[in-house]
Amino acid sequence: MRTLAATNPDHVVLAGDILDWATTKTGQVRTLVLTAAGLMAIIAVLMAWWKTRSFVGTLVAFVLAALVLWGIANLPSLQAKVGSEIDESAPDSVVYDDRGDVPALAGDGWRVS
Repeated sequence: MRTLAATNPDHVVLAGDILDWATTKTGQVRTLVLTAAGLMAIIAVLMAWWKTRSFVGTLVAFVLAALVLWGIANLPSLQAKVGSEIDESAPDSVVYDDRGDVPALAGDGWRVS
């Protein structure tokens, strides 16, 4: 990606350079985290095999590691899905008791005087 500063050395674009740098570093950190998580998943599956010597235990460790890696790789889409569900299910009103200034207790609760 060519910036304005690269085309004209006398022209300085500070915000563009900072945003390009931040975008590049964010991508590099994401790649590093995914690589480290993948390496940790491989080590966890190998340790499960070493400790249990069981096909079932190793398979469970592999499936769990794959699920964690999938969650890390798809974190932005998971955040969007959870955020949309939380926003849709938020209550619109609060029920008040007879006095009108104190919210009513939900269910059969005890009120301490």
